[in-house]
Amino acid sequence: MKSFFIQLFLICFLMTGCNGQGLKTVDVTTFAEKLKSTENPQLLDVRTPEEYTTEHIDNAANVNWNGDDFTTKAEKCDKNKPVFVYCKVGGRSAQAASKLQELGFKEIYNLDGGIMKWNAAGMATRAEGEQGGAKPSDKIIGMCSQEFNELLKSDKKVVIDFYAEWCAPCKKMTPYLIKMQEELKGKMTIVRLDADKNKTLVDTMKLDGLPVIIVYENGKEIWRNSGYISEEDLKKHL
Repeated sequence: MKSFFIQLFLICFLMTGCNGQGLKTVDVTTFAEKLKSTENPQLLDVRTPEEYTTEHIDNAANVNWNGDDFTTKAEKCDKNKPVFVYCKVGGRSAQAASKLQELGFKEIYNLDGGIMKWNAAGMATRAEGEQGGAKPSDKIIGMCSQEFNELLKSDKKVVIDFYAEWCAPCKKMTPYLIKMQEELKGKMTIVRLDADKNKTLVDTMKLDGLPVIIVYENGKEIWRNSGYISEEDLKKHL
């Protein structure tokens, strides 16, 4: 009986090791270095075509994870060569990477934190139609730093909520934040900024995830939270 359990343990251990062997979620530095050292890398941007057009890592192919043809397009890649995947913050690419492993790809690298981490680390991207090497775009998208600083000039606390329509934690927080905007009117200002529509500001502030709530007093940051936070816990910091 003891021998049976030992054999069972070894089988489970080997199966677990094999399942995770070909798929690695890596940080920006590792992702960039591996990408650079790989000849003709297969780089997949699994966001929507609209997101891809706005900006993407140089030489990335757009294979929309939420599109009907994801598998068909992915199958065109060489399964015996490394494939690199990324999205906005890492959620979609993690799902896409698992699917690629299921399809038989041998070596998969998923960018932890997605293109937001990539931008926050100072890595270059390019927009659709740009010529030459990948360079950060000079075009201002949404609010600029000067406008943002003007927004903070108040004798009351200013609460900034960076969110995105596709972000699950953001959606969960939206109802109570909208309610608080009305409840606390006159006591403090709560401003909600769509990260996708205010890309210049997000890049300037090097935000690398969503949602992000920042509390300012007299123009200075006094508290920040990244990720989901309940209404009760947020109010403790206000």
